[in-house]
Amino acid sequence: MSAYTLLVGDADEPATVSVHNTAEDAWRALDREVRRRCGMRPRPRRRTDADVTARLANAWRAGDPETRYWNVTVHRLPIPLPVIAREAVVSGR
Repeated sequence: MSAYTLLVGDADEPATVSVHNTAEDAWRALDREVRRRCGMRPRPRRRTDADVTARLANAWRAGDPETRYWNVTVHRLPIPLPVIAREAVVSGR
């Protein structure tokens, strides 16, 4: 199982941290947050392109690289699985 953490911040506003189930959700949230901070209109609902969103976020960061930052990080979460089959045990007869 994976989880995606989004971190966006600058000196003018508090950092935004959120956790998402899918990469698509994390990139969409980054796009929304950067557009909000820039005063841009929201993107129409359609599939989010990670490369396009990263370029937008990098352009936003380039406006003040000393104080602006963003990061999307994937976390692999171990999930214990129950035993559903066991090896046959040979009895000593």
